[in-house]
Amino acid sequence: MDARAITFDVTGTLIHSPRLAAIYQEVLARHGVAAEVGELARLVPLVWQEMACAADMAEDRFSSHPDGARGWWQRFVERIGEHLGGAAPSPFAAAELFARFARAEAWELYPEVDDVLAGLHRRGFRLAVVSNWDARLPGLLAELGLAHHLDAIVYSAGVGVEKPHPRIFRAVCHELEVDPADALHVGDRVKEDVEGALAVGMEALLLVRRPSSRGGPPAGDLSDLAPLPEIVTPPGRPRSLRAPR
Repeated sequence: MDARAITFDVTGTLIHSPRLAAIYQEVLARHGVAAEVGELARLVPLVWQEMACAADMAEDRFSSHPDGARGWWQRFVERIGEHLGGAAPSPFAAAELFARFARAEAWELYPEVDDVLAGLHRRGFRLAVVSNWDARLPGLLAELGLAHHLDAIVYSAGVGVEKPHPRIFRAVCHELEVDPADALHVGDRVKEDVEGALAVGMEALLLVRRPSSRGGPPAGDLSDLAPLPEIVTPPGRPRSLRAPR
């Protein structure tokens, strides 16, 4: 696969929050809302999906909210409270969660990420992230030690549209000064990442970190990022023929 630039989704691709449900439980309990960790582990992705389905990709959900990103996340926490069936969490619970997840302590890099990004950068690839995130993302990536590997950090709240909208993928290619045909995007969502990137002429790889539940072939193109340096041809090397998709 030939590429001059490689772009990455963030959550589920480069970083994850293994203590996400425990952090929610701790903060909600401090503000008078009791919930089991297992129930919150189910509810947080469920509510995210609910609100994602209600979002219009032609506008960013965070910047388009009347109260900005904080307002959107306050509604997110309120919706979790509605599912729990008790009293609504106070706005202070949402504010604390907003601050907690802006810091590196709430997140972890996947084990291979730092080495893969460093190796790709040394080999001459232009690297970036393109993600449906609010304005906390650049500071978080700096705290996590990833920002110095990246030539651009493009996020939906900054562009005004969300993946899979073509404008956010064109924006990252513009930042990297490459034609979409010379860029590869890697992410863990079929619609937002793979279909969005292919629609503007980029190459795309689907990352599925979960093993196949039936013990069959991998569910995606990659199960982690470690093979990526062997898949892409470095800039300046003779280009191979593109394999048909």
